[in-house]
Amino acid sequence: MKLKYLAVAWGLAEATVFFIVPDVLLTFVALQNGKRATKLCLWTLGGALVGGTIMFWWGSHDKGAAEDLLVEIPAIDLAMLEKVEGQIEEGGAKALFVGPITGRPYKIYAVNAGGTGVSYVTFLLVSVPARLLRFLALAWLTTAISKTLLRKKSPRFKTLLQIAIWMGFYTWYFWVM
Repeated sequence: MKLKYLAVAWGLAEATVFFIVPDVLLTFVALQNGKRATKLCLWTLGGALVGGTIMFWWGSHDKGAAEDLLVEIPAIDLAMLEKVEGQIEEGGAKALFVGPITGRPYKIYAVNAGGTGVSYVTFLLVSVPARLLRFLALAWLTTAISKTLLRKKSPRFKTLLQIAIWMGFYTWYFWVM
């Protein structure tokens, strides 16, 4: 399977029901090839926007059913849904920028934006930088670290380190969230 198709699928899946961020794929690629990872960020964004659109429309038509699914996803609970709803009601689509720095999934913001009357065009326009900035930041940071601090390390070492970092992150995330 070509990586761009995997990136699109992962972006879509994580924006709907999957709970592992596509940044995992992007940073693994960035270890070896920053330019390729940058391109994959755009493919991932495309998938995320399709997934975000699905969740936005579902939230605008049956927010309760969408939220029933969301609370079945690991690390999402009713308190998180209420927190995001409050952020959307207070800040509108701008609240989408809060998700990446607070660990709250984009899919919750999409459902609430749709369910609270944010216009779809506004949602989509804000989603592009809100998603893409995080994807690019992590890919570029990984590339920079790979080329500087880890430049003398083998690809195997870099991959094992990356696996350890993501396992540590998700252990912490599921413990805290």
